[in-house]
Amino acid sequence: MAEIGTAAALWGAVAASGVYHGVNPAMGWPLAVSAALMDRAQNSLWKALLALAGGHLAAMAAILFPFSALLLLAEWQHEIQTGAAWLVIALGLYLLWNRRHPRILARVPPTRLALWSFLAAMAHGAGLMLVPIYLGLCRTVETDAGHAAAGTLIGGNAGIAALVAVLHTLAMTAAGGALAFGVYRWLGLKFLSRSWFNLDLIWALSLVLVGAIALLTLH
Repeated sequence: MAEIGTAAALWGAVAASGVYHGVNPAMGWPLAVSAALMDRAQNSLWKALLALAGGHLAAMAAILFPFSALLLLAEWQHEIQTGAAWLVIALGLYLLWNRRHPRILARVPPTRLALWSFLAAMAHGAGLMLVPIYLGLCRTVETDAGHAAAGTLIGGNAGIAALVAVLHTLAMTAAGGALAFGVYRWLGLKFLSRSWFNLDLIWALSLVLVGAIALLTLH
């Protein structure tokens, strides 16, 4: 029962992280509003959200699947988990020091929302933050004392990595989509200009916190 509760809490953390990203304007939902207003068509909002979700999902996969492959080295699992935690902390500290958005994002044309979303997620460490959570999920997969056969380990971890990426992206798209639709349909641009909020500082601190928690749970 304790193991089930731990797994449920970890999956909840993955979903909560997705909602957090979806609410954060830096992940792109205002671009969906802009697309709908420029085209004067509600369908453009959904197309933009789909493109943003695709780019975000690609960023999740680019981060999570390499760690899935690394977990094949079972004897190095502790070192991999420790290294991942330090990477998350290092990125959080860097974002606290450098508060400016990457200039490359401003150079991506509005017609390439999927590419913009991919680069934004990578730059903000969206996938990297999930690595300690993902490694925790992997520990809930039952293996024998010598670890399961390589084929079983590959299949299980790759499958979990895919589920983590999909769940996170769905939660992000739902949260960001709800805000985008509300602004486009009812609230309007005046609300957006008056109520703009920036979660970058909280995001950087949360990266440091997640990495620190991951380190503490390993020792």
